[in-house]
Amino acid sequence: MKCALVTGGSRGIGSAICKKLAVDTDYHILINYQSNNEAAEQTRSEVMALGATAEIIQFDVADFEEVKSALTIWQEANPEAVVEAIVNNAGITRDGLFMWMTPEDWSNVVNTSLNGFFNVTNFFIQKMLRNKYGRIVNMVSVSGVKGTAGQTNYSAAKGAVVAATKALAQEVAKRNITVNAVAPGFIRTDMTSQLDEKELIKMVPVNRFGEAEEVADLVSFLVSKKSSYITGEVININGGIYS
Repeated sequence: MKCALVTGGSRGIGSAICKKLAVDTDYHILINYQSNNEAAEQTRSEVMALGATAEIIQFDVADFEEVKSALTIWQEANPEAVVEAIVNNAGITRDGLFMWMTPEDWSNVVNTSLNGFFNVTNFFIQKMLRNKYGRIVNMVSVSGVKGTAGQTNYSAAKGAVVAATKALAQEVAKRNITVNAVAPGFIRTDMTSQLDEKELIKMVPVNRFGEAEEVADLVSFLVSKKSSYITGEVININGGIYS
């Protein structure tokens, strides 16, 4: 059984990615979520309605022991299963000006995006190297590439994942494993629902927010065999806001 794991797969971009992979690939889809069981179940039923197989796995990507425990239990229950694709999508924002930022708002954001990337990818990387195949896609952000005022913590976390993407890509390329990052701009999801869309689209050359499905299309391509000569890249998908 060949599998694709999507962290933070229950809602927004993560859910769109799960559904896109259900259509475009033959993978068994592993939908990770932390707290919203209802949304995870909903995504799982939508994935299965599209003809794929899927299951949900609950863990907090930021907690190394929890990640290791949940994935070990899953691997032992599915000894034949091979995770060929990882989409590190889980992330949180705790926006605010740096001068008023609390240590918790700093570390929670960094732990989820950066340590989450380490905890999940590190669990599978030796297996991928042995299998001589893998696709790792890290969801970053325009904030991690250009920096966004009011998001110093999020920009730091995503910027670090950008650098990690480039470094890991060089380590594992000979084994047919690609590591790329996708940097969305303003995408219409729960995470951006509080933003003033009318005001912000003035900054976007294409004059609209993006859709989660458009990001999912790009991720699906990077997970496919068609992208085998693309690695260590950060691909912006932001309507020209930072080009």
